[in-house]
Amino acid sequence: MEKMNTNNNIVLIGMPGSGKSTVGIILAKMLTRPYLDSDILLQLIEKRSLQEIIDTQGYMALREIEERVLLDITCENHVIATGGSAAYSHKAMLHLKENGIIVFLDASLQTLNSRIHNYETRGLAKRADQSFADLFQERFSLYSRYADIAVDSNSKSQEEVCEQIIALCS
Repeated sequence: MEKMNTNNNIVLIGMPGSGKSTVGIILAKMLTRPYLDSDILLQLIEKRSLQEIIDTQGYMALREIEERVLLDITCENHVIATGGSAAYSHKAMLHLKENGIIVFLDASLQTLNSRIHNYETRGLAKRADQSFADLFQERFSLYSRYADIAVDSNSKSQEEVCEQIIALCS
């Protein structure tokens, strides 16, 4: 891989519980870059939580809003944590790839289950009949397809994950 352009964003994708938000903040501090969390941005724009959107309009509406928010992101040299369902939008992922390195925080289903205790109220863009394991299976191939780099986030500290991302992006 060629040397990382400092204007490139580092875009974190992965399942809820993989560490995108926490790793994103630490990575931004380590690299002295601005940090953007697309879930927070979406909630600020919509003036309601992800779960409220799902409860009132359904999970597909949340995915459409998320796509719109992601397509509107125009920045350089940021660390961007995306929502877990970002990879459902081919257009949004291509947009983020134009000026960024896509990093898949790869965590096993067992690790995710140990980290997530609010699955039903977390604001996940999923069908009502879909289990977390089903969602994991469905999304894994999407994350793998769009990722430039995959980093195992199972048994490492957040700082170790950040150090690996920096090493792989340099």
